[in-house]
Amino acid sequence: MTSWPGQPVTVVAPATSANLGPGFDSLGLALSLYDTVQARVAESGVAVRVTGMGADQADRPDRQLVIRAMRAGFAATGGQPPGITVSCRNDVPQGFGLGSSAAAIVAGLLAARALAAGRAAAAEPADVLPDAEVLRLACDMEGHPDNVAACLAGGLIITFDTAAGLGVARLEPLPALAPVVCTPATPVATKTARKALPEQVPHADAAANSARAALLIAALTGRPDLLLAGTEDFLHQRYRAATMPETAALVTALRAAGIPAVVSGAGPSVLALTVADRPGDAAEVARIAGLAGGPWRVLPLRVDVEGARVLGG
Repeated sequence: MTSWPGQPVTVVAPATSANLGPGFDSLGLALSLYDTVQARVAESGVAVRVTGMGADQADRPDRQLVIRAMRAGFAATGGQPPGITVSCRNDVPQGFGLGSSAAAIVAGLLAARALAAGRAAAAEPADVLPDAEVLRLACDMEGHPDNVAACLAGGLIITFDTAAGLGVARLEPLPALAPVVCTPATPVATKTARKALPEQVPHADAAANSARAALLIAALTGRPDLLLAGTEDFLHQRYRAATMPETAALVTALRAAGIPAVVSGAGPSVLALTVADRPGDAAEVARIAGLAGGPWRVLPLRVDVEGARVLGG
């Protein structure tokens, strides 16, 4: 082993939207909104500088998720550095169902892996921490795989359990897919949204949901005319409506206008899956959001197809 590298590494990690309607805890889509983390090894201690979203929490470095992820990454590669200095530029809204915790975890793990690879003089970062292990660590920290898998891989992902562990299938979504995110003024904690879910759902709802999830994959990869039907959910959105009534109202209004709209992750953001050159573009989403009541920030985005990546120093 050589000494720790003196140069910083920079990681960009995309926002993600999970569920996409009927794909509860299994579907994820990476979006072109990013957190950027620059990290370097220091002589001692932990120093964190945060700008953008979550900047008001920067005085508690022990609670920074990116630091916890870096510590986990360093532990998996064989040892902790003497100190860590991190600068975070957060553009992913926190607490709005856009994968902010997944982005922080993934960015921290990839930063730690890159720094550890520099210390080991490894040809590739994956030589010191394989991609599958990064995914496992990220899932352990996040608690569920859909956001972290989409953040790591980019594009459209399906996660599933196998006898050997977590499986991930990555698909290429329609090139013309043009996601539009609508964020309200007030966040909702994921644990609050999850508490609203029942222990059981009717068999008929489960059967209908599985059909819609299959239809959604066909719609996202080649049949945009099926997106409205494919995004209909029977498992979670109706149960969460009382915790985020403005979100439920906007989803209903958009869908009534023929725009495929869902709750993004656990909410309260709304994701509209618009398609270029088809009715219901970002301007129409913004118009409907303006009529729905409450302040909505409307963000026309793209699908991120690269996933989280290390840019270098």
